[in-house]
This record gives sequence, C-alpha cells and structure tokens, in this order.
Amino acid sequence: MADLGITIGSIRMRSPIMLASGTVGYGTEYEGLIDFGTVGTVVLKTVTLEPRAGNPPPRLCETRGGLLNAIGLENVGLEAFLETKLPEAAELPAPIIASVAGTSTSEYAELARETGAREEIAAVEVNISCPNVERKRKPLWADPAGVGEVVAAMRSETGKPLLVKLSPNAADVVSVAEAAEGAGADALVVANTLPGMRIDLGKRAPVLGNVTGGLSGPALMPVNLALVWQVSAKVGIPIVGSGGVASTDDALEYMMAGASAIQVGTALFMDPSLPGRMTRELKERMEADGFDSVTSYVGLARKGRMGCREMARAD
Repeated sequence: MADLGITIGSIRMRSPIMLASGTVGYGTEYEGLIDFGTVGTVVLKTVTLEPRAGNPPPRLCETRGGLLNAIGLENVGLEAFLETKLPEAAELPAPIIASVAGTSTSEYAELARETGAREEIAAVEVNISCPNVERKRKPLWADPAGVGEVVAAMRSETGKPLLVKLSPNAADVVSVAEAAEGAGADALVVANTLPGMRIDLGKRAPVLGNVTGGLSGPALMPVNLALVWQVSAKVGIPIVGSGGVASTDDALEYMMAGASAIQVGTALFMDPSLPGRMTRELKERMEADGFDSVTSYVGLARKGRMGCREMARAD
C-alpha cells in the first residue's frame, strides 16, 4: 500500500499536500469545492494582532504565467479570528495551521502564545515574508538576526510546531533559513511570492491599487524550486515547497529537490479539485515507481545527481 503520510514536528499528516495561506481564506469558503479529506493540512489566512483593512483595490491582476496579488494582509484580527473564524475552520476534516504576522518581536510572541494555546490549531506558520506590506525598517525577511529573534521569542511561548515562511527576495535565503532553524523552527516554507506589477495602458497607470503585488503561479516555480534545492542542502529540518504548484509533477519536482511537503495555492482558483486529483496521482506514481512511502521522493534528485558524479569519476 502506498503511504502518503509525512511528519513535520509533532504533526502526522496523511498527505504531503498542504493548502497555502491566503488562497483558501479561512477554509470554509471552499467547502463543497475542495475535498479536504485528502489534504495534509489547511493553512488559514494570515492573522495579525489587530484587524487590517488591507491595501486599496484593485488587489488582484492576472499576468502571463501567474497572478499578482496585493491584499495587504486584510484580516479580522486575532480576537475575532479565535472567536468566530477558527471554530468554523476546525470543523474541516483536516489539521489546521494558523498563519500569523506581526510588526514586532513582541507581537509575534503574543500571536504564538494565543494561537498555540488553542487545541484546534496543529501548528503555527510564521509569515515573515509578505512582499506588499510596508515596513519602516529593514524587512524582517532579509534579516537573519531579526528572524532568529522572532522565532526564538515564539518558541518560548508555544510548544506547537513552528513553520517559518521565507521570502525569495532575501539576498541570502540560506542564512535566513539557518537562523530560523537555529532559533527553534520545526520546518521552513520555501517560499513566498516575488514582487511584480502591471500597467493598464488605457488608464496609463498601475493596474494594482498598491502599485506592486506578489507574483504567484507557474512563473514562480523555477525560482522557488532552486531555493528549495539550496536550503535543503544546509538545514536539517523539513522543508515545505511552495510556489507555482499546479500538478502532481510539480509537487514531485519540489520533493525531489528536497521538500518533504508542498503547498498548493494559486492553482486552486482555477481548479479546486486539484488536491484530490494529486492525491490519487501520487499514489499511482508511487506504485509505478515501487515506493512504499512518499518520503522516498524527498531529495531524490540530489541523490541521483551524486550518483551521476560517481559514475563519471568511475569512467
């Protein structure tokens, strides 16, 4: 029997397929569209300490090979999230991961304490990487020391698994990853979106109300796949590949590059049935490859590359 189960921290997931934060809202918006019984976890929309109105519209723009979004972390705030959104999301037949974002170390720590205390929440994803939210100081995602400080503060407030979502915009993503691991992260999500924009030729103005937004979708996958390859060579904790996953083949590429799990996001807008189909196709692929566990794919491309080198030396 093909075993799709994987473990991240204390979470045992029935599948390596996770639903990415933001794209499924608070989960319940997709009831009847997504087969939640097939996915490993659902990462809910990022929550902040106080409610956020987000960026001015328009907030979404399709582009070749992807989607630009400039939502600006619009959300109901922690109190309303815990009281109204979380109880509904907890009814979904999949483990729930809370995504949190703060403006200071103390805010991140408070968010970890409050979300980590809830039994409905299996883990906390640390959003340090939203590209369309202004910061007056150096962006957290570009500062290894700052990331280490935030993760350490959160680690002291909760025993729940912490998944740190990295940004592809950092000059040295590996250093940020190592800092997060050293501070107590249980896993790394590699990675968030890249900044981008479009111009409306008729209006002669930017399409997005925020001018720029985060680029997601197929165009992002080669970038983030390379980052998974780089980061997986330097850290010892699980990696979740994220960015542009739109098929089972995409998921397998991420896993062979070193990811233990993957997140599906933008593709859900086009095909909410994708997670269920990917689950079936992964099982079929495993049976065809003679693998009992889906973890057999993790890092396989790196092992294969090493094998080619060894054969070259032998020749």
